[in-house]
Amino acid sequence: MVGAVIVHDNIIIGEGYTSPYGDSHAEVNAINSVDDKSKLSQSTIYVTLEPCSHYGKTPPCSDLIIRHKIPNVVIGCVDDNPEVAGRGISKLKATGCNVIVGILEKECNNHHKRFFTFHNKKRPYIILKWAQTTDEFVAPLKKDEKKPIWITNKYSRQLVHKWRAEEQAILVGTNTVIEDNPSLTVRDWTGHNPIRIVTDKSKSLGDNYSIFNYEAKTINLTGLEINFGEPIAYQICDNLYKQQINSVIIEGGTKTIQAFINENLWDEARVFIGNKNFGNGINAPNIKGKQISESKILDDTLKIIIND
Repeated sequence: MVGAVIVHDNIIIGEGYTSPYGDSHAEVNAINSVDDKSKLSQSTIYVTLEPCSHYGKTPPCSDLIIRHKIPNVVIGCVDDNPEVAGRGISKLKATGCNVIVGILEKECNNHHKRFFTFHNKKRPYIILKWAQTTDEFVAPLKKDEKKPIWITNKYSRQLVHKWRAEEQAILVGTNTVIEDNPSLTVRDWTGHNPIRIVTDKSKSLGDNYSIFNYEAKTINLTGLEINFGEPIAYQICDNLYKQQINSVIIEGGTKTIQAFINENLWDEARVFIGNKNFGNGINAPNIKGKQISESKILDDTLKIIIND
């Protein structure tokens, strides 16, 4: 979501952020929130991303700024979507607006990383997530029941549900569905359930699995959509890009996660290390990247790794 703030005489008089897809942009919502519109002609609008200059689902935001005669526009980062790519800035400058670009640019680029990945790399922003034991196993070799064996504590699991609410989709492989029968919802958090995606090579999964219940939309990628005889990560990314999915959490299993690592199609990994030891089991994914943080959640450790 783009964020916008309008300031008059060092006082915030309007705020807004992007509404759900197809509805009002941040600048529109910020301007609409101003009670006294006469102040706009003496104000500054701060926006995290360059105002759009084209007709899409909504009219151009740059035109709205011009129409309200807002004299100062401060932009965090340029929108390199080919339909915008500096045109909004040029249009504003051409009408006499004082435009400043690049304020908190690094932070704004990071905030909009899903948007930029989708438009520049033609794929969703990929987050890998798994939990492993201290001896680097993600699961025992055998289980007595078809349900998850928890490695982490309940607070770590609640955090995962918060993450699910923040992304558009979540993906697992066939074996994860068969072995764990996950719901892949945000039942321990308040928010929207992500679109659930499963790779099902032989279309063998029946409707009795929780992933196919009414709680959220599910996309089943079978042999009709994916050639499982070839590397699958690129094909999955291409398929999800065509379906306008701009972010996805890959939650398992190990083979599916490793496929994205091997094809170098990932942006960050969120790795929990639980205070458990299996002795043997299914090995955790093998990943290399830049660790940017490490934190504790009671007795669990959370490492964040980015693909640099």
